[in-house]
Formats: sequence, structure tokens, C-alpha cells
Amino acid sequence: MSGEAGHARLKELMHRGTEFLGCEVAILGGAMSWVSERNLVSAISNAGGFGVIACGAMTPELLDSEIAQTKTRTSRPFGVNLITMHPDLSELIDVCTKHEVGHVVLAGGLPPGGSIDRIKGSGAKLIAFAPALALAKKLIRSGADALVIEGMEAGGHIGPVATSVLAQEILPHVSHDIPVFVAGGIGRGEAMAAYLEMGAVGVQLGTRFVCAHESIAHANFKKAFIRASARDAIPSVQIDPRLPVIPVRALRNRETEKFAAKQREVADLLDRGEIEMAEAQLQIERYWAGSLKRAVIDGDVETGSVMAGQSVGMVTREEPVAAIIEELVDEAAAALESRG
Repeated sequence: MSGEAGHARLKELMHRGTEFLGCEVAILGGAMSWVSERNLVSAISNAGGFGVIACGAMTPELLDSEIAQTKTRTSRPFGVNLITMHPDLSELIDVCTKHEVGHVVLAGGLPPGGSIDRIKGSGAKLIAFAPALALAKKLIRSGADALVIEGMEAGGHIGPVATSVLAQEILPHVSHDIPVFVAGGIGRGEAMAAYLEMGAVGVQLGTRFVCAHESIAHANFKKAFIRASARDAIPSVQIDPRLPVIPVRALRNRETEKFAAKQREVADLLDRGEIEMAEAQLQIERYWAGSLKRAVIDGDVETGSVMAGQSVGMVTREEPVAAIIEELVDEAAAALESRG
């Protein structure tokens, strides 16, 4: 096989993914609050990948402005990631519809009734996260157009199962019926190639893009990534079993201890009947949003949350988004070629 043959094989394996997304390379940008905004998202799409805006805790007005600003920076397709537990989910869907967003990514469990129909009714394709086979099947029945299976190696909110196990558990059963993207701990093209050969149509990467030139993350935040190794990215601990706290993977710092204290405070309010469970969950979410902003935007990497996946050890320098994507593609093509 010549060099061209590896690239041709990669193109063939990604074909369903690129066709579904409308881009050249089936690499989704992981939606990272405060990081995946207009600059990084448009850069990923302009480089041939598929950028995704992280709505996170944004208000409908903020999302409206973010989508409009992204459109001025790229004419290529990009998506919007919405969190199912957002109190304004319905209004956020309206904003996506108004802007004719082609792909909506729903994260955070089963979407509330009606939201899937409203997203699809707008003409958008729906991508949903499936951390287990049973949920994957349920989402397919509910009308999801594609799935992302994300393992615990990822940064930010994580589930309990490793990417390699999820891929084996889910891909053989659903990849013929629906396009599936694999995420969590992917830092090199060789891993990308392996998941494509297992039946995935593409991958999602977040951590690798944090130190892109086009990422607005603070210099201190980027420095923390470049210095870190895989073992520095650890999951948060759940203090109270009643609090439905989804673990978060971030670099070890003083914030790790502060989060434990925040959980105790919220659990105490629950004990006294001062808040309902839904409000408790929302308080934890808002806490993360603020804590992450302190690190990403203000550069406070000691008391802010430095969310990072275990692939952080493969982030060794600042470079343009296009160079990151090109390197991943070349590595994947070379791996496929060496396998003949």
C-alpha cells in the first residue's frame, strides 16, 4: 500500500460520518464549556472537522449571540451541544431552530418528552450520548440520528465505563443501524483508526483542542495541560449518595477539595428541606460552570476547575487546529496502511 492508500482507506471508513456531518474529516470537537465557543468551533469546522458549541449553562440570549458570531466566522456546518437538564431547554431548542442549526447534540441522559420531536421537527439531525447499550437502543427507538459513546477517560462529566469497553459493548450491536462516534481518551490517530475499524463512523476529541492557537483558554490553563500527564486527570468524588453528582474528570488541584465542601453544603440544605432535589442538582451544575470559568477564562488553575481528559499527556504544545487535525489524519492513515 502506498501513502495514498492509507488515506483512501481512512476516507472510506469515515464516509458515513463525513456524509452525516457534512464535513471532510469525521472528527467532532468535544463540547467544553467556556472553551468550545465561536473561535474554536469555527476553527475546527474551517479545518475540515465538525465544531460543536458548548451551550452549557448559557441563557437562550447568549446562545443566540454565540451561534450568530460563529456563523460570521465559518460557512461550514457546526453543531450545538445542549444539556438535557437545562431549565430553558425548550427555549434553547427554539434558538437552534431559528438559526437553522443542522445538528443538535443532546448530553446528560434521556431527553425530556417532546424535545427530540421538536429538534427533529426543525429539520436538524439529533446526536445523543449513549453510555450503555440499553440506553443506546432506547435513544435509537426515540429517534436519535447518531450516537456518541464516551468513556470515562474523557474530561468533564464522565460515566463509569472505559471507552474501549463501551466500544466493544455497543458498536457490534448498533453501528449497522445508526452512525456512532467514539469519544474519551482519544489523543492520537492510531486509536481513531482502531475505533473506525470496529464500526465507528468517526470520533470526538475535546482535550486535544484545548491548547490550539484558536482556543481562548487562558495561558495558565493551557500551561497546566501541557505540563500534565494522564495520571493528573482524576475524577471528583461523590460525598453524599443522595446527590446525583455525576463525577467530573479534572486536573488535581485545590478545587478538588473545595468541591467536596460544596457537596456537603448542598446536602445540608437538602437535609433541612430548604431545597428540592432538582434545585440541588442545578446548584452543583452552576458551581461547576463558575468554577470552570475561573480556570478557563480568569486563569485561576488552583481554585478553578481544570477539566481535562486522560489524553492530556498527549498535549505537548500550542499549535493551530488545522495542524492537530492533519496530524491525527496522517497517524490514522499510516496505522491503516501498516495493517495492509
